[in-house]
Amino acid sequence: MKAVVLHAPHDLRFDDIAPAPAPGPGEVQIAVSHGGICGSDLHYYHHGGFGTVRVREPMALGHEVSGTITALGAGVTGLTEGDLVAVNPSRPCGHCDYCRKGLAHHCLDMRFNGSAMRFPHEQGLFRAAVTLPAAQAVRLPAGTDLALAAMSEPLAVCLHAVAGAGSLIGRRVLVSGCGPIGCLTILAARAAGAEEIIATDIAAPALAGARAVGADTVLDLAGDADALAPYAEAKGQIDVAFECSGAPPAILAALKVLRPQGLLVAVGLGPEVTLPVTALVAREIRMQGSFRFDAEFATAARAIASGRIDVSPLLTRVLPVAEATDAFDLASDKSRAMKVQIAFPSP
Repeated sequence: MKAVVLHAPHDLRFDDIAPAPAPGPGEVQIAVSHGGICGSDLHYYHHGGFGTVRVREPMALGHEVSGTITALGAGVTGLTEGDLVAVNPSRPCGHCDYCRKGLAHHCLDMRFNGSAMRFPHEQGLFRAAVTLPAAQAVRLPAGTDLALAAMSEPLAVCLHAVAGAGSLIGRRVLVSGCGPIGCLTILAARAAGAEEIIATDIAAPALAGARAVGADTVLDLAGDADALAPYAEAKGQIDVAFECSGAPPAILAALKVLRPQGLLVAVGLGPEVTLPVTALVAREIRMQGSFRFDAEFATAARAIASGRIDVSPLLTRVLPVAEATDAFDLASDKSRAMKVQIAFPSP
């Protein structure tokens, strides 16, 4: 069967690989329909990895996919052949201390599709078909748009970040960094009751995306570096800031506008930054990180399927899987693309 396989930086091939095995007990086989190209996929494509992680063997990319169940293993209940599903790429062990404490996303033996952290690598989901534990498949209603359903994973990341912030009802929220995660955070924050959402970025296309998903105010910090200054008055005007870029200047800018006892949620990954500890202490600013997701995946999939959260403004283009390299090149051009997907032929 066909798969999108990375062999080395910029060496992406549409390879023939072994077919997906027949599902064993508790497993399902899924014909992959759509797959979204994520920032981590682009790191692998351009650099062969990120940080100290490097691809050491050919690896199928991708972890944002949807598809159709084509076969069931023994003992699987609640799913049938022909069901549309969103595929959760996380497979926690279920028995380590963190899994038993309800923190499965911090599993000590996590397997995550499309990751080179292990060797042999955990193969990604840009394959014509995959066989996985049934628990990784979230059933969707008939007629669900599988292109939109493939955005369940990044939306789950944002739902997790928003849930960790506590109640947003009536709150003034800042979202800095308006790529796909930032824009999905805007949608998640609005669904959680945020009263006002201010979005910042340094790129006009990203700000256009923020407008499209309903940000109340968008500020171009490249055109006006002091655009956030009014929100710093009277010790700060922002209740909760979601920092989605990972850029040190954006983190520092967000800290300046938080009100006393305001909360900064760090969602994006980036280089280390020196924090203004005096200001943090004097204004009792709270900071927390947000990492991946757990139960939020199923919530994200169902919110998309029902239309409660409309992710369609973020889908730039869907290309056939045979044009995967073109899709990765388009996804790399942030002036032209927000979310690019590849599509496999129907089985």
